[in-house]
Amino acid sequence: MKPEGKLMRALVYDKKLELQPNYPLHYTANEALIRVTMAGICNTDIEITRGYMKFTGIPGHEFIGIVEKANNTELIGRRITGEINCACHECDYCLNNLSNHCPNRSVLGILNHNGAFADYISVPEENLHIVPDSISDEEAVFIEPLAAAFEIFEQVNISENDMVVVLGDGKLGLLIAQVIALKTKHLTVIGKHHNKLQILDKPGINTIHLNETTDIEADIVIEATGSSSGLSMAIDTVRPKGTIVLKTTIAGYQNINLSKVVVNEITITGSRCGPFKPAIEALASKSVAVLPLISKIYTIDEALEAFEFASKPGVLKVLLKF
Repeated sequence: MKPEGKLMRALVYDKKLELQPNYPLHYTANEALIRVTMAGICNTDIEITRGYMKFTGIPGHEFIGIVEKANNTELIGRRITGEINCACHECDYCLNNLSNHCPNRSVLGILNHNGAFADYISVPEENLHIVPDSISDEEAVFIEPLAAAFEIFEQVNISENDMVVVLGDGKLGLLIAQVIALKTKHLTVIGKHHNKLQILDKPGINTIHLNETTDIEADIVIEATGSSSGLSMAIDTVRPKGTIVLKTTIAGYQNINLSKVVVNEITITGSRCGPFKPAIEALASKSVAVLPLISKIYTIDEALEAFEFASKPGVLKVLLKF
């Protein structure tokens, strides 16, 4: 049977989440067809169910799988993950090495492209990265969010003497903390869950519970709270002439007093996707530990239950196994 004639299990969002056991497999000829083996639920997926990006279709963009069909036959049978932005390669942004901001792009599971919460996903071959055997499927699911953490180094120069504060002890905050710790020891993570903060005890990262914070100031504040109040807290935490890196995506609008940003000449940098290569190297070298971030693993047939669990306060990474 040709790929486009197959049916597959898929978690579909169209005003509500629904697990469809006989969803038609759509395969694009210039893309690789990948059999998904494991995928991760992230906060963006949860925000999609609340209206973020007005997305309909199959969500999911953190995945590991096996290539079953590709124009590049050397990819067939290889274990891969994939970058999420699918660019046009013809616009001014693409021609100026800004393909992640291509106005014509689609984004896996987020914008005009089905994602990974299904038995199969179709992805441009240029987006694929081969995953070494030293990285387990459970670890490989973290490559995409870990790459987002490494993007900070592409945007902000962090030296070993910089005082850095990470706001948030969720999945992304804990990954960012481990990545930033590779550059500076003057790092503090502020969160509101003792059990999550304890994950950073082993790598020796300083943590403070939100209720115990004193007047702490930092040269660089990385906001990863997943909360509408995170940016306001970051503005109160950063020193004059300091930098805020904003990682949170929230479905909705916020009212924020920005006068302090002007008076203290604060730089605010939005930060999104990042380079896969250093993320893969960090997992292969075990310089970043991601397995402690896994709260629970479900099968794809339990996807609705998995989403409900992932949406609960205090839950870290929830994985779907195929």
